Amino acid sequence: MNAITKIEHWAESHHPNWIDIIRIALGLTILYKGILFISNTAALLQLMERADLQFVHLGIAHYVAFAHLVGGILIALGLVTRIAILFQLPILLVAVFLVNVKQGFFTVSNNLEFELSLIVLILLIVFLIYGSGKWSIDHWMKMHPNE
Repeated sequence: MNAITKIEHWAESHHPNWIDIIRIALGLTILYKGILFISNTAALLQLMERADLQFVHLGIAHYVAFAHLVGGILIALGLVTRIAILFQLPILLVAVFLVNVKQGFFTVSNNLEFELSLIVLILLIVFLIYGSGKWSIDHWMKMHPNE
């Protein structure tokens, strides 16, 4: 537990304000992908069938859509950011390593799903370490505990 406290203290003291803009954009991107999954569930199910995830495809589709919708909002607002990121990580790990392995890494196409998934995964890991930042509801709640 002491190591986690040290990492949080380091991250808070070395957190530039401009990185909060990236966190907000990341949250909005994840929210947008959640809206796309909700509006086109057939495409998500087809994507999972190609990745041989047919056995639980409906449950996974609901988890992905819900986690992206709620997690995207929470990450953008900076509210329980690390917990929201922990719910996003399995989705992005599957997207990067299972789904894209079947489609082929860095294939030449107009579809940049692998690149976007990889960038989002890297940013999620960064914000898992850095946390919400000063432009977040978490920071506001920490500074105003009685309100």
